[in-house]
Formats: sequence, structure tokens, C-alpha cells
Amino acid sequence: MASLAQQLGGLRCPPLSNSHLSKSFYPSPKHTSNIRTHRPRILPIVSAVAVSNAETREREKLKQLFEEAHERCRTAPMEGVSFTLEDFNAALDKFDFNSEIGGKVIGTVFATDGNGALVDITAKSSAYLPVQETCIHRIKNVREAGIVPGFREEFVIVGENQADDSLILSLKSIQYDLAWERCRQLQAEDVVVKGKIVGANKGGVVAVVEGLRGFVPFSQISSKSAAEELLEKELPLKFVEVDEEQSRLILSNRKAMADSQAQLGIGSVVTGTVQSLKPYGAFIDIGGINGLLHVSQISHDRVSDIATVLQPGDILKVMILSHDRERGRVSLSTKKLEPTPGDMIRNPKLVFEKAEEMAQTFRQRIAQAEAMARADMLRFQPESGLTLSSDGILGPLTGDLPADGLDLSDIPPAEES
Repeated sequence: MASLAQQLGGLRCPPLSNSHLSKSFYPSPKHTSNIRTHRPRILPIVSAVAVSNAETREREKLKQLFEEAHERCRTAPMEGVSFTLEDFNAALDKFDFNSEIGGKVIGTVFATDGNGALVDITAKSSAYLPVQETCIHRIKNVREAGIVPGFREEFVIVGENQADDSLILSLKSIQYDLAWERCRQLQAEDVVVKGKIVGANKGGVVAVVEGLRGFVPFSQISSKSAAEELLEKELPLKFVEVDEEQSRLILSNRKAMADSQAQLGIGSVVTGTVQSLKPYGAFIDIGGINGLLHVSQISHDRVSDIATVLQPGDILKVMILSHDRERGRVSLSTKKLEPTPGDMIRNPKLVFEKAEEMAQTFRQRIAQAEAMARADMLRFQPESGLTLSSDGILGPLTGDLPADGLDLSDIPPAEES
């Protein structure tokens, strides 16, 4: 028994005699009828003492470890740490950014929801991009603007969420700045742009150009269409005023139309669409320009009812007779394109097939007439200082050609009829 006690924890017990065993562990004969088996009681007692001592030693060991760790944190907190305080400050400087309103930061989208996107800007907390600040155009979800996890871009700070000190970001503000810059550039280059009409008031219509809403006064619209008729249509426009500070963007359809008309040479053939019919002629849309095909210019034969020849929506070829740049009016003709008089009434398909050929003949005759008229002028007015070159161009003896001079060099000689 002594050796067993030593194995269980070094507990020494005095040796027990048989008399002790009989008195301590064995019941008297009168109790044996109620007890089938009797086991020694010393083993459980020794085991409990041994387990209790083991737990105590473990607790003492852990307590000692905690005390040592606490002492190191108090006396030598950086002992064995390779990352120093200087390294930490350098890391902060590397990712430092201006968190003031209006400042710009680089961020990466890492999550999106129905109202916007969460953006990692390497700050103490993530920033948020609301859907209304995502795009210069109206959208319902950030994904419509290509904002998905992994999207990395420059954002501008437009606010702060007081609840958690997180920043509110915007892409729309940057896009507005770029749009204004683009409009200033287009104005400087005097470029014609397309604008969609989205609204109207008493003074004119509202058009969207480069994502910005501009104003087109009725006085700057070439057609006499009502504002309701222009809604959702695209008009050619030119910039009149671009003032970002005052948020003023003024546009002109009349200037754009005049510029387009200037590119239409007399005698050129264009394709147009019949817009409407009037007793005196048909209005033809030729690439955004409204031209008039007068009833007298439809055919060499008399046309008593225009509706018997043309219908709204018809596509046809017409020749430019003249255009008034100041008033924005263009005169058209199909009569000059007829191979034989009356073909526009009887066989319009043939007229359109021969349109370029007939227009070339018309231009040759006009050029020939111009050259003869200028030659006659030189003959009767030699003091004018003008001369007719071998190329058929009338101009001064020296210097550049006059602005309205007629260049006939690319027109072949007219065939004799």
C-alpha cells in the first residue's frame, strides 16, 4: 500500500494490520446480508488529492507566466519586436491623405449594395459612395456605372457621416468638372454637337450636352416647331456661353444650322426625308436642316396636288438650289434632276438613279455661265484689275482669291448639246 501511495502523489500511509483491515474495511457478520461487495475506500481519496494538487500546480504556472508577461510589457514593451515606432509612423505617412471636404483620394470598391458602394481608402474606416454621387447621369444602381468590387478610381470627399466618422465620396463631382472643361474646349473649337431636348419653359428649351443641362432660347432655334414637338429630339447645337462659375450654358441651334448649310454647295445632291406637305411645297429634312421643295421645283410638268407625288416619310434625292444663312432657309429642287420633263411624276425612281449625273451637268452649265460672265466683265472693265486664270478662276492679278470667287478647276468642260 505504501508504494501505491507514493505513485499517486507521495502520500505516505502507515501500514495497516489485519485487525485494522477487519475493523475498518470489513463489515460485521450481521451486516453481510445487506451488502454484496465491499471495496477499499482509500483509493478514491488518494486520487482526489492527487488531481487537486495537479490543477493547483498548473494554475501557479500560468499565473507566473502572466506575471512575467505583464512585467515585460511594463518595463520593455518593444523587446523582441522587429517593427519599431519609427516604422509605424513611416507607414502612416505613406498612406496619409487629405480628409477635408473637397479633397481627393484614391480608393478601391470592395462591396456594393442597393444604395451605393463601400470604398477602401486606407483610412481608419471605410468610405461610402452613394448611388446619387456615382454618375453624372441618373442611375438606379451603382453597377449601371460599372462600379463593382475591385473598381479603383479617384474620388472627391463631399461629406462626413457623423454616426461613425466615415467619409462620403463622389465621382459625379469629378465628372462635372471634366464635362465643363470639355464644353469649353468644344466652344473654342467652334464644334457642332448633338443635344437631346429634355425640357422647356417660356423662353426656350433645355438640352443635355456632355452630361450638362444647357438652355436654347427660342430665338436660337431655326425651325418654328413648338417646344412640345422638340421634346426627346436631338438638335445640332453650338456653344454661345460656357460659364462654370455661374452654371450658365447657353446653346444655339441657329448657329449650328448655319454652319451645316455653309457646307452645302449649290448644285450638290443630298438625301432627305419628307417631313410635311403644304399647298406651296414640301418641307424636307436633310440631315437636321429643314429645306423647302417648292411646288414649282418638283417637276417640269405642272403639279396641281403635291400629295399625288410626295407623302410624309418619303425618302428622296434633292438638289440644293440656294440657302439663306441668315434666315436658315434652304431651297431644294427635284425638277433639275429630271432626265426628261415630267419624270418626277411618272418615274421618280429613274430621277433618283440619274440624280448625280444630272446634277453634274447642271453644275457644268452654271460654271460655264459664270466663266463667260466674268470674261465679259474683264473685256468691258479692264481697269478692275481682275484676270481670268487658265484654270477658269476669276481673281486679282496678285494676291489671294476673293472670298466669293468661283473655283472651276475640278469641273470638266460641258458637253455641247
